[in-house]
Amino acid sequence: MRGTRYIAVAATSLTLVVAAGCTTSSDQTPGSDVPTPTAQQTVAPSTSAAAVTSARDFDPAAFGDAAVVDNPYFPLVPGTRWTWEGHAFDDGERIERQVVFTVSDMVKKIGGVNAVVGLDLDSNDGERAEQEIMFFAQDAGGNVWLMGEYPEEYEGNKIVKTPAWIHGSAGALAGLAMKATPSPDDAAYAQGWGPQIGWNDRADVFAMGEQTCTPVDCYDDVLIMREFGLDEPGASQLKYYAPGVGTVRIGWLGPNEEEQEEMVLVRLEQLTPEELDEVRATVLAQEERAYELSDVYGNTEPMMSAAT
Repeated sequence: MRGTRYIAVAATSLTLVVAAGCTTSSDQTPGSDVPTPTAQQTVAPSTSAAAVTSARDFDPAAFGDAAVVDNPYFPLVPGTRWTWEGHAFDDGERIERQVVFTVSDMVKKIGGVNAVVGLDLDSNDGERAEQEIMFFAQDAGGNVWLMGEYPEEYEGNKIVKTPAWIHGSAGALAGLAMKATPSPDDAAYAQGWGPQIGWNDRADVFAMGEQTCTPVDCYDDVLIMREFGLDEPGASQLKYYAPGVGTVRIGWLGPNEEEQEEMVLVRLEQLTPEELDEVRATVLAQEERAYELSDVYGNTEPMMSAAT
């Protein structure tokens, strides 16, 4: 059960030179824009950050009071909005998809850690499919942690499902969203654990030092992460992260990858104060619903302004 995609369709094809030491299983079949990797590492991992190797290394004492996420591959500056567009398949039928992710100026304390609140809006064929609030925190070593998610899945204008998981509630545990120093030599790690809903996503480095272009820009030193679920063998997503930007592309691998999502970054914006006010109102309204609809969310502290 892979989590939210932070991105859709480029007119250009990719030419990849993939990092040496990255591993791919023999049952993986690349998507149309993802050639089988050759080999060559072009970015050497740093050794200056904390040596976090697993979600088991989560320690609330490693976080400061400020909710700042400035990891080069995963920057979350309040008021930043990414829009990705592309396509996927649903029961064999192609659908056009748009994902819009915005960093709010709200903070939520989870497990004693102040987390940045993000708003994710997914649309399929022009209709809202999911609206989700997500929570990220960065430790002193520069590792970004996913602290939980509260999604609302829609059919028409009706909420039909809210499969939330929050660190510390119902056995759920935070996971790594992005390590401070990703390396092809790292073993796959948990991106979170939500046993109540079967959320068990994992990730490893597929390639480093790549190049790719989107309608927004062309990017160097791109990191490609492979994401997969333990209960979905032979199915993976590829997420492309550009330094200072974040996710710029999504692809797929594997003969059992049914969704085959392909997306690219089409807009990157910094919101006006008025637009950020609207985002704040939206996440607060969703939190109010979450307290009514989700027992898991009901155990959490309310959001607060990052300025307080």
